[in-house]
Amino acid sequence: MKLINLNADIGEGFGKYSIGNDAAMLEVIGSANIACGYHAGDPLVMSTTTRLAKEKDVSIGAHPAFPDLQGFGRRKMVLPLPELEAMMVYQIGALQAVAKSQGTSVTHVKPHGALNNMAAEDMEMSLAIARAIFSVDPSLILLATAGSCLCKAGLELGLPTAGEIFADRTYDENGNLTPRSQPNAVIHDPDQSADQILSFLNEGKIITPSGKRIDTPIHSICVHGDTEEAVAIAHRVKQRLDGAGYKLATLPEVLGS
Repeated sequence: MKLINLNADIGEGFGKYSIGNDAAMLEVIGSANIACGYHAGDPLVMSTTTRLAKEKDVSIGAHPAFPDLQGFGRRKMVLPLPELEAMMVYQIGALQAVAKSQGTSVTHVKPHGALNNMAAEDMEMSLAIARAIFSVDPSLILLATAGSCLCKAGLELGLPTAGEIFADRTYDENGNLTPRSQPNAVIHDPDQSADQILSFLNEGKIITPSGKRIDTPIHSICVHGDTEEAVAIAHRVKQRLDGAGYKLATLPEVLGS
């Protein structure tokens, strides 16, 4: 039996605004990346989402982002590296406090949106993110795009590092996510999502549109929680993984195996 993790970005509502169906997603996933207030989330949403994750035995991760509430953290920002590190520490610490208040703990960190995409191609930025995580708790798992600079930075600093592939995003020829500004960057069809995941897992590689294979360890699969079809995609991916002999597990369980 092969262990694999299914994760989702959740807790991304704030105030009176509700985004995604977190309760339904928590019935499917093994790990939750919870927004920490910069691109989405607020203290009450963070607390509620953390409690729900604990009730479902879903491992909890901090989902830090650029301070970009209006742009949902998907707009590029250029920050001095010390500010970037401090920003990461602040957001991780906020969720750690919330998790402690709910009788649970944060086990991983996954950067969000533009922060994640920029770091995937920028080693200095990736090292700053990894340093921030390490300074808070060197046992925290870094969940990073498979094959990215961020994965390499986590391993270089000695963080437990998990490589992530995406069920609902397409890839470019370099193995990076297709920018959302381009057509067909987001996959909306559950079967297409599942087909992509199984093809990557079967070969242990990211497969680009031209058919190029990029070797990379794969530990986790992400479904973004903010799209209408997110829950349907998660269910279909889980169903196909079950049929292919995979067992879904939390991120600590996958890395511990």
